[in-house]
Amino acid sequence: MIMTDQQPITPDPWQSLSQFTAARIALGRAGISLPTRACLDFQLAHALARDAVNIPLDFTELAERLAANGISSLSVQSQAENQRLYLQRPDLGRLLNPASQQCLTAHALLDFDAVVVVADGLSSTAIAHHAEPFLKLLLPELQARNYQLPPVCLAKYGRVAIGDAVAESFAARLCIVLIGERPGLSSPDSMGIYFTYQAKSGISTDADRNCISNIHANGLSYAQALYKLLFLIDTAEQLKLSGVNLKDETSTASEEIQGLK
Repeated sequence: MIMTDQQPITPDPWQSLSQFTAARIALGRAGISLPTRACLDFQLAHALARDAVNIPLDFTELAERLAANGISSLSVQSQAENQRLYLQRPDLGRLLNPASQQCLTAHALLDFDAVVVVADGLSSTAIAHHAEPFLKLLLPELQARNYQLPPVCLAKYGRVAIGDAVAESFAARLCIVLIGERPGLSSPDSMGIYFTYQAKSGISTDADRNCISNIHANGLSYAQALYKLLFLIDTAEQLKLSGVNLKDETSTASEEIQGLK
């Protein structure tokens, strides 16, 4: 038995394994209950996860940060009118509202190769933390491939499929969506990337997409995620498809990943 914060804690025999995971294992016990510190840590993690879902993303501030890095953007919105409706009606988050559709039509003066969409999804924290630094790595790589790109589209109250309508508006064959993932108790700020080849609004399904998930400080790094995404893009261009028939065959070769940092 050990003493923590003046309370007797019975240690867990799995304690040595906690160094390998952020999961809540080997917490010990105080009598028949969890130690106070473990309870407080859980409550904090739960509060951070709830905040990630419920606190709206400041798209104006994000657009300003992107502009400061020379990244132009367009602001669009789904058919969800507010945060509460967005959470209750996932179907509305997949569709652009009429004003946004008109905005994209006005900017679609020529065909583009790829479109990048940033949507708040279910974690505003994830996009606030990770969208800007990842875009600073991604966009130069796309430009190096001589892709014609429209401004980055910032989609308020957006689900993954909102990217289909954006890509269709710009006649872009490649659709890349950065989105906040459903938060967990150990990762409230996890960002995901969804890639679709020849996305079509109302036609493309999850089977047509490739997903790269768990991009956060304790998960996949920006360089690792970019390495996987570029592999998917290059392979999709060869096979003319994405989704279940496009396999992620990337290795963890440090040389290639280091070159993307």
